[in-house]
Amino acid sequence: MSDIKKAKELREMKDAELNERMDELAAEGMKLRFQQATMQLTTTARPAQVRREIARIKTILAERAGEGA
Repeated sequence: MSDIKKAKELREMKDAELNERMDELAAEGMKLRFQQATMQLTTTARPAQVRREIARIKTILAERAGEGA
């Protein structure tokens, strides 16, 4: 499983890296949903952590898009 990055660490990443990270997290989130549905999920906090990190990435990308406009 991948580690959770703080907003400061995410802000240091390039847009392409952020999009790649978001894709990885989306895939992990899907896997976690299937594990939860089949009662195989061992870390119940992980889905919320993944959702929060995706939200952080989307926020940073939106801020950068606003700066460029």
